[in-house]
Amino acid sequence: MDAHALRRQGWSISAIARHLGHDRKTIRAYLNGERVSGYRRQSPDAFLPFLEYCRQRLSDDPHLWASTLFDEVVELGYLGGYSTFTRALRRYEARPHCEPCRASSGRDVAIIAHPPGEEIQFDWVELPDPPAEWGVGANAHLLVGALAHSGRWRAVLAEAETFPPLVQSIDAVLRRLGGTARRWRFDRMATVCHPPTGRVLPTFAAVAKYYGAGVDMSARA
Repeated sequence: MDAHALRRQGWSISAIARHLGHDRKTIRAYLNGERVSGYRRQSPDAFLPFLEYCRQRLSDDPHLWASTLFDEVVELGYLGGYSTFTRALRRYEARPHCEPCRASSGRDVAIIAHPPGEEIQFDWVELPDPPAEWGVGANAHLLVGALAHSGRWRAVLAEAETFPPLVQSIDAVLRRLGGTARRWRFDRMATVCHPPTGRVLPTFAAVAKYYGAGVDMSARA
């Protein structure tokens, strides 16, 4: 039933909220005309306040690691995830053009064959404004594991992109894929390696050893 109709019948905001399954603030906002049913307010782009900083840093050093820059903006107050951050760098073209890096553009590129069972690529995907029933807050963190040979993939939702949820999510993805590949590949996540060097952290090396997998880092984030 419509919240306005219930209110006209003398129902309290608390009673309407319980009956319709929403919190009191949401019901009050609907009754006051501050929200419209079926419309989800667009979240502001959390990256924009840091865009000029990123452009300046990348102008000073066009080859600065994205993972290093991410650590810097997190210290400045950025609350988004790493995958959202790197997508924003590309979307706003924050990294300046570098001719040497583009020198191979248009040339034939060798396709590297991946035998069956050789490699799984793990990536975080951040989904803004997830459905409320997911119970994950403003952003959903999805770990995707894709087999390099077949392209088959599986994904699981995680509480966050920190170390314990990462390990739990890797285990869940492997179970959905039916087992592990010989190698795991990651972007230079700070939970997996030391981003500037790509050296795998001892804590994560122990996880990979438990599953009998080697760990590789992508050349650039």
